[in-house]
Amino acid sequence: MMELESLIRKNILNLIPYSCARSEFNGEASVYLDANENPYNRPYNRYPDPLQRSLKEKIAKLKKIQPCQIMIGNGSDEPIDLVFRIFCEPQQNNVVSIDPTYGMYQVAANINHIEYKKVLLDENYQLNAERLLNATDKYTKVIFLCSPNNPSGNLLNKLEIMKVISFFQGIVVIDEAYIDFSNHASWLVNLDKYPNLIVLQTFSKAWGMASARCGLAFASKKIINFFNKIKYPYNINFFTQNFISKCLNKENKKNEWVKMILSQRQLLTKTLQTLNNIVEKVYHSDTNFLLVKVKNATNTYNELIQKGIIVRNRNSISLCNNCLRITVGTENENRKLIEALKKSNEKKSFIYR
Repeated sequence: MMELESLIRKNILNLIPYSCARSEFNGEASVYLDANENPYNRPYNRYPDPLQRSLKEKIAKLKKIQPCQIMIGNGSDEPIDLVFRIFCEPQQNNVVSIDPTYGMYQVAANINHIEYKKVLLDENYQLNAERLLNATDKYTKVIFLCSPNNPSGNLLNKLEIMKVISFFQGIVVIDEAYIDFSNHASWLVNLDKYPNLIVLQTFSKAWGMASARCGLAFASKKIINFFNKIKYPYNINFFTQNFISKCLNKENKKNEWVKMILSQRQLLTKTLQTLNNIVEKVYHSDTNFLLVKVKNATNTYNELIQKGIIVRNRNSISLCNNCLRITVGTENENRKLIEALKKSNEKKSFIYR
């Protein structure tokens, strides 16, 4: 990897960050007269900890890393956006990513006026490191990888990812939003080995806290310092910090949910494969969703909508022709989906006779 300072945008490198009242003081005081707060309506009258120190301590223990290696964002979308703002000069630099993958990388690139270069996965939705690296040039600052990937649902080949991290001279972001549903280890164990690595995770999926909007970026202390330098001062509110902190005491409950989802995923896969008049293929999944190739994705999608069942039509996405992305729900929700598809399957079976 190149020296980190050479990868940072010059204006960000030289930026004097906004210094909020709470970041200048670490600890507890008996009287707070520094932030022009209303002295009444406690505790909601106080600004939250801008660096979320207490919450980071709990997350660090859970993830077995250091608090200084954590940035907490307003969903994962915030750190994704900050990656562009830290490393990429608008209209000069570019980023490279796999295709298909999570659409927010390209949206964030477009918002920040950064060229976004796509490298198609193979027919098994797998990464070829050589092809990906060949798509980079001297203006490429960041490579985005999503593993397990969305919408394909599979883990990317570990050896290919290692090649990318080892040979690319810029920043590699690995988005692990769905890692809790996989039986493979997180890339967090490699943070100290690869100084150019940023790992993204979230509390939205396995932890069941999507409405709290809390995403995580893990990286070296030096990289995290730049995240903290440019993020909005109080980006995680008091309610979210406290809610997440309390929920982290219930890891057993999270593990129980994951176990139930994985069981339902297996059952849903087997049942979908029997609907051969509609379903052509159910792809392997390391996530809480299934990518399903059907005879006519748009028709099936619309039929399900009429029955009050919403799935995601991925028909227009690369390598996903006639594919639906189906989230694994509760046993009851999955049963309703299957019943709706069975009726459609029987109708098509009758027509084909």
